[in-house]
Formats: sequence, C-alpha cells, structure tokens
Amino acid sequence: MNAILDPAILPTQQAQSGALAIQGLSKAYSIDGRSLPVLENINLDVRPGEFVSIVGASGCGKSSLLRLIVGLENDYHGRILLDGQTVTGTGLERGIVFQDHRLFPWKTVEENVALALKQQKLSRAEKRELVADHLELVGLTGFEQAYPHQLSGGMAQRAAIARALITRPKVLLLDEPFGALDALTRVRLQHELQRIWVQHRSTMIMVTHDVEEALYLGDRVIVMDARPGRIRHEVRVDLSHPRERGAPLLTKLKEELLAELMHG
Repeated sequence: MNAILDPAILPTQQAQSGALAIQGLSKAYSIDGRSLPVLENINLDVRPGEFVSIVGASGCGKSSLLRLIVGLENDYHGRILLDGQTVTGTGLERGIVFQDHRLFPWKTVEENVALALKQQKLSRAEKRELVADHLELVGLTGFEQAYPHQLSGGMAQRAAIARALITRPKVLLLDEPFGALDALTRVRLQHELQRIWVQHRSTMIMVTHDVEEALYLGDRVIVMDARPGRIRHEVRVDLSHPRERGAPLLTKLKEELLAELMHG
C-alpha cells in the first residue's frame, strides 16, 4: 500500500480542497513608536491544487505574507480564508518550508520527518509507513538513519519538504526554499518539486527572487511592489506540467516579468 495516496490513513487531510482567499490584507510593524506599513490591501484567490509563485524586490513583504498565511502572526487587517474558514494560528492544514531546512541536528532524517506526525492518532506502523513513503517521494530512501550534517544542502531541503508534506496539508508555503543552494542543485530540486507537486497536488505558494524558477513551477506568477507591499501585476503560465525549461512561452514571459520588475 502506498500511504501517500491512501485516503484511509489521514482522512481529514485527504478530503480537504485547499482554496485560499486573501481579502483586503494589510499589515504594519511598530518600529520606534512609528507604524511601518509592510502589506497594503492584498487581494488574492488561489484555487485548490494551484501553484502560485510570488516575486518582487527585497522588502516588498513576500515573506511576511507567507507568515500571515501559515499563522505565525495574527496582528493584521483583512481576512485570510482557507476553504471558507478564517485562518487563526498555525495548523496542520498549512505547511511551510523555509530557505534553511531547520532539521534538528541530533535527530536522524527519519526522526525529523516523523516529528510532524507526533500529534496524529496513528499506529507506529502507520507512521513508519508514511515516513518511508514520503522519504521515497523526495528521493531519500536509504538515508533514513543519516543525520543532517551528513546530508548535502539539497538533501536536507528534500527532508524538510517531506516533513512538510507528510501531514497532507491543504496548502504548502515555500519561502525561498532553494535560495541557499548552488545553481545545479537548485535546478535539480526545481524539477523534483514539480514532480512532487504533480503527484501530491497540494496547493502551493512559493516566494522566490528567481524569475525563471517562478515561471517554471508556477501556474501564475504574482509581482509585488514594495513599501508597502502591493500586488502590481499577474502573469498566467498556460503550460501543462511537466514543463520544458526552454519552452518559447517561458522565454517570452520571462522578458515580460523582468520588464515589470525593472519598472517597479
């Protein structure tokens, strides 16, 4: 039995759709007694199973937006709805992968991934099967007993992705997940993430500075302005997955996005 695709193991997660609605979202930080606007009137609808990329200059609030969606901060104006329900605090229905893998160095890969299942009412056998299947999904079979310092940067990020996906989140948020990797590893993991998304079909929202990465993976690419962060432009990528990097449409859209970013 492949636990990844078996709805009987995590029924409450499997049945959920993952439609995200952000309505009139604004956020400000207080610095030295002054209010510093970070996000202003963000409105964005993400369809279930859609892959949305977000690009923009540093300081445009991309990462802040992800933190609000995942529930790490609750002080904002507007609404964030997941399948029609208001997002409050963190929850298993929303996973996140950061630029650094954040694995516990004293635990093995298997133990790090299994931590996400700590609160799940599953037998030990079911948990072991889920961990094994998700390590297979990200290409880490055979490294179950390895420690993070024994992995390459790319392998550690694979483990972080497995940990984020194992609870079957409705939405997976990716905050520059490949930003610290070398160019070749980054290309390989982009390909792997596309394969995982096609198989897993969670709704995914990725923040990146890499325009090619945004287009290669995203069904849509959102361009944000800075100070405060606002949505300025949207590009739809009408190509099926898996994609070829040299597709003429991607080249054309890359030029359009770069022009938008330079203009901003």
